[in-house]
Amino acid sequence: MTIRTLSIISALCLAACTPRDQPDRADASADSTVAPAPAPAGERTASPRDTVRGTVGGATLLVDYGRPSRRGRAIFGSLVPYGQVWRTGANAATTLVVGASVQLGSQPLPAGTYTLYSLPTRNGWTLIVNGQTGQWGTEYAERRDVMRVPMSVSRIEPVDTFRITVEGGDAEGHLVLAWDTLQGTVPVRAR
Repeated sequence: MTIRTLSIISALCLAACTPRDQPDRADASADSTVAPAPAPAGERTASPRDTVRGTVGGATLLVDYGRPSRRGRAIFGSLVPYGQVWRTGANAATTLVVGASVQLGSQPLPAGTYTLYSLPTRNGWTLIVNGQTGQWGTEYAERRDVMRVPMSVSRIEPVDTFRITVEGGDAEGHLVLAWDTLQGTVPVRAR
């Protein structure tokens, strides 16, 4: 087992053992709370898994996701079509583990494990937090959406390999998605 795998397991255990401010969602109990398994040691993938962490107030956030690269392709509006739900990464679904309740955008999000999707359009992005976990990235069940949050989108210098960052802070931080020449940002606040 690698150090990265042990870190993911530790973070998931911490999130699972952290008391919640709100009762469990009825449909969340049937889901696995284990992050997708990384590629076997020594195996190179076109879209390697990565894990990022950050702390906002007393809440830890962990994101486990696949990192596709441009490789000369047109991204938004082509590889990632406008107006269609995107897996927000590559391969297995992108996992978000929240260690304590936070406010994502203007909406409360209880501690727990979720899947992140996004909906890019020509006029903006929407971040989708979904209660189904452990699935392949293209297995999206809209009925399991916990929330949809508008993101601020800005133009950036080209980013070849998709990246997610968690910018921490004492009271407020940001969840940031960046690829090609676009960046989507949503505020995260301690509750």
